Amino acid sequence: MKGLIIEGGWWWRFIPRVNRAMAVFPFILARRGVLHPVLIQHEQIHLAQQLELLVIPFYIWYFLEYFWHRLTGKSHMQAYLDISFEKEAYRHEADPEYLIDRPLWAFLKQWNK
Repeated sequence: MKGLIIEGGWWWRFIPRVNRAMAVFPFILARRGVLHPVLIQHEQIHLAQQLELLVIPFYIWYFLEYFWHRLTGKSHMQAYLDISFEKEAYRHEADPEYLIDRPLWAFLKQWNK
C-alpha cells in the first residue's frame, strides 16, 4: 500500500511537535519538509498493518497496547517504542523491499522482542 501523501496542513496545529508524519488509512500525513524514503517506508508499513486489521481494530489495538505499557510504568516514549506495530515499522523502515514479501500479521512477531 503506497498511501496518498499529504504534506502540511492545518491539522498539525493539534499534533505534538515530535510527530513528523502519521498514517491514517489511506493517507500519509506529513509535516512540510520532513519527507524522506525511510519515513515514507515507516508509514507505509503502518498502512499495511491498518489494512490487514481492517483499519478501526488497528487503532483500538494500537492505543490499548500503548496504554498497557504506560500502566506498567513506562514513559511515553518507551511505551510508544514498545508498541508491536512501531517495533515492526522501525525494524524494517530502511528496507525498501520489506513490503513486497511482508508476512501477514508480521507485527505479532514483534510482541516479545
